[in-house]
Amino acid sequence: MFKRILFTLAAATLLIGAVEAKADKYTVATDCTFPPMEYLDAEKNPVGFDPALIQEIAKACGFEVSVQNIAWDGIFAGVAAGKYDIVASAVSITPERKKAFLLSDPYYDVYPTILVMAGSTVAKPADLNGKKVGGQIGNSALVALDKAKTGCTIREYDDVGLAVEDMVQGRIDAVALDSPVAMYYLNKKQEYQNKLKVAMNVGEPEQYGFVVRKDNKQLLDKLNAGIKLVKENGAYDRVLKEYMGEAK
Repeated sequence: MFKRILFTLAAATLLIGAVEAKADKYTVATDCTFPPMEYLDAEKNPVGFDPALIQEIAKACGFEVSVQNIAWDGIFAGVAAGKYDIVASAVSITPERKKAFLLSDPYYDVYPTILVMAGSTVAKPADLNGKKVGGQIGNSALVALDKAKTGCTIREYDDVGLAVEDMVQGRIDAVALDSPVAMYYLNKKQEYQNKLKVAMNVGEPEQYGFVVRKDNKQLLDKLNAGIKLVKENGAYDRVLKEYMGEAK
């Protein structure tokens, strides 16, 4: 009888330990081609604002995440098929996406931004008349600029970094890009320190949200709770400063 009691107690202890050790773990997909929101470090690990933020949210809510670098053209199909649980990849909240997926509460406001050289006199949309403005193909900041009818000439680039370099070299007058990317070039790219400034915002702001499958309301609730927690405990501000620096 004594041995049986010991065995029962040992089995119960092992069971309790296994339950306690097993935290929920979710796979997070992010397309690491959009610094400072997401990019690869020297060891090819996903880093940036989104990977850091989702890790802080997981810590605050008591679950675990595995962040994977997934190409944009397959990222939404992957979460729909259950290959990934969460998309954390600078996803703009749109009515179309809300029809297909569950999207979290907004965690970052994005403004179409005009970046210029530090000595530029461009300060309002009318100042762009006759100027050459570059930007990444398909970026919403270029779309907003086109809608603004400023009279500028738009040049499209495969990479926004090429547009910034052309501006520094004097080949174009300004660059249209999302506000977090503007802050990255302004604060974090050492080669451009004190050479650039934000001239203005154009168009309407967008908001980023996390994406989960339509049938995963429980995970959505965790993410929404986590967004609130990291904004209250200071983790959000730490991540923001680390990847985008101080506003200028």
